[in-house]
Amino acid sequence: MKLVRYGAVGAEKPGILDADGQLRELTDIVADINGTSLAPNVLARIAAVDPATLPKVYGTPRIGPCIARPLNFVCIGLNYADHAAETGATPPTEPIIFLKSLGAFQGPNDDVVIPQGSTKPDWEVELGVVIGTRAKYVSEADAMKHVAGYCVVNDVSERAFQNERGGTWDKGKGADTFGPTGPWLVTKDEIPDPQALGMWLDVDGVRMQTGSTKTMIFNVIQIVSYVSHFITLHPGDIIATGTPPGVGMGKKPSPIWLKAGNVMTLGVDGLGEQKQTVRAD
Repeated sequence: MKLVRYGAVGAEKPGILDADGQLRELTDIVADINGTSLAPNVLARIAAVDPATLPKVYGTPRIGPCIARPLNFVCIGLNYADHAAETGATPPTEPIIFLKSLGAFQGPNDDVVIPQGSTKPDWEVELGVVIGTRAKYVSEADAMKHVAGYCVVNDVSERAFQNERGGTWDKGKGADTFGPTGPWLVTKDEIPDPQALGMWLDVDGVRMQTGSTKTMIFNVIQIVSYVSHFITLHPGDIIATGTPPGVGMGKKPSPIWLKAGNVMTLGVDGLGEQKQTVRAD
């Protein structure tokens, strides 16, 4: 299933895509796409409904983040071998975990705002993992039992804040609008192998990132299990699993940074596309 939230900021409604890609209302089935609606029995109830029987959503409403505000927005750093190489970093021996501010969480096509004082804003297309049931100290063998599905995440970053302002990544990752998420939450039954997904990102129509989840250093199963030993994961939480090569910081002969007026377009196979216009705060 492809679950969607649509409508004005703070007033999103739940929806689902039918076989033809038509958006349909889910308001008679669930109140929202949130942690409660990701419980296996609720997902089963949604799956039992033929989307073609649900009311159509007409027009072109704003698409919100595909899950209601999570409790944790977890990110994994330097998780692609080819991305680590382009930045000159040593591949980690354990997953690097950081948290993205919930103020960064927003819809997939909402504007990305460059914060005041920014000099090195950057892009990162990522596979997002959406948690469906509480996960604490879970084994790798049980990790996928706690996954509801997947989505696209743009882990927008400010590299000067991240690397040059005191040594904590959160400063460069948590600005308002720095976490576009969606457009869809695709349930895991539609993605048989999350380690075989192509990924891409364009800036102003120029391809910047091309990669595949197959080059992850730590795969989805390992990540979910590992994170659950440090942070209890709750239904509706998101884990952004790292980015492939092609970020602005790694461009040769010199880095390329986002600027006001740029348009980012990005996607992951089977999970839809995002499009954001960049503007200054």
